[in-house]
Amino acid sequence: MALVDLVMPKMGESIMEATILKWTKNVGDAIAMDETLLEIATDKVDSEVPSTTAGVLAEILFQVNDVVPIGTIIARVETAAAATAAPAASAPAPVVEAVPEVPFMPAAPASPAANTSAGTNTFYSPLVLNIAATENISMAELATIAGTGNEGRVTKKDILAYVAQRKQAPAVASTPTPAAAAPVAVANTTPAVTTKPVSVEAKVYEGNVEIIEMDRMRKLIAKHMVDSKHISPHVTSFAEADVTNMVVWRNKVKDEFERREGTKITFTPLFIDCITRVIKRFPFINCSIDGDNIILKKDINIGMATALPSGNLIVPVIKNADYLNLVGLSKQVNTLANNARKNKLKPDDTAQGTFTLTNVGTFGSLMGTPIINQPQVAIMAVGAIKKRPVVIETPLGDTIGIRHMMYLSLSYDHRIVDGSIGASFLTEVAKEFENWDVNREW
Repeated sequence: MALVDLVMPKMGESIMEATILKWTKNVGDAIAMDETLLEIATDKVDSEVPSTTAGVLAEILFQVNDVVPIGTIIARVETAAAATAAPAASAPAPVVEAVPEVPFMPAAPASPAANTSAGTNTFYSPLVLNIAATENISMAELATIAGTGNEGRVTKKDILAYVAQRKQAPAVASTPTPAAAAPVAVANTTPAVTTKPVSVEAKVYEGNVEIIEMDRMRKLIAKHMVDSKHISPHVTSFAEADVTNMVVWRNKVKDEFERREGTKITFTPLFIDCITRVIKRFPFINCSIDGDNIILKKDINIGMATALPSGNLIVPVIKNADYLNLVGLSKQVNTLANNARKNKLKPDDTAQGTFTLTNVGTFGSLMGTPIINQPQVAIMAVGAIKKRPVVIETPLGDTIGIRHMMYLSLSYDHRIVDGSIGASFLTEVAKEFENWDVNREW
């Protein structure tokens, strides 16, 4: 018999942790190779994690709602074959490499006194450390918080309760300072922190209201939007495009296109086709920033914001969109959109995006000021297509005609995309829309 470690798999670029939603197996249950072991959620998508070996589930190391870093051992499976003993022994090697990727393991700073109050807790999840950094909680102070999580680890609930208590009772902060007997003072504050989460501050709202707690996805979206505004100085430029040629062409080919290709053609593939051509002329739109380094992306991977039945948005990504013709783009767009609505997206479907397109016109909006999808540096919004009387310039003079008009907006990171580049890129995209060939073959 041998024990094989199962680790939290890497699920895409920039995803460093996942939340356990449900274990589909209990300790003692038999499990087959590739059979679903648990369901997890990242900040991008929910997915199932299969077992990488067959055997009997011997140990579960994390519970539902625990936030687990990528590469961490989450369970152990007892295998029947003795021959697997040697590989099992070597299995932890990748985990050792994965641990340094999570730079949130302060091993030594909070030794003697802190460990007395925090037990054997030497690991803090990225979420807990982010909250600690936001609230200016030092590592020494963090070590004094009694954890209620697995193996005494500090959970989100623990640190939020501590923060609420600290704000409510500032006198506690001044307790350790009076004399030289610091260890005694620290030790005395720890039990107080443990009991204080009981006194939850009751918020009173005036008027006839209903209090609804955000679901997990909404909380993640809210955090990402705030983070993006903090990271990137946003600038938004606007343009107007006459998309009459696009409308006429689509109306002409849509029935034949669906009959021959087995999928519908919407405006989204047309927009993406134009955008990819312009990105090649403006490479700094297709990049990210790492400190003082500009990471130019050679691949053009277009994310398309898609509404879920819950009203939340998710951004599946069309990889190498510049290599696809209109048939390929249409099939990718429709497949990803359908999978998103059915909650069947895989983690890789939302990874490695380099530029995002969002169609606010789908909801009737004329224009929008979208927030950048980090770590990208630009996002474009297209508004509703409306018929309007406009001035048309002809060799014989100006005339007024009914045209299909649409507003475009581009939000971009002013650290790397200057106004001249952002506005020029947007103008070129508008021209590509306007110059769509009505006689084009797909």
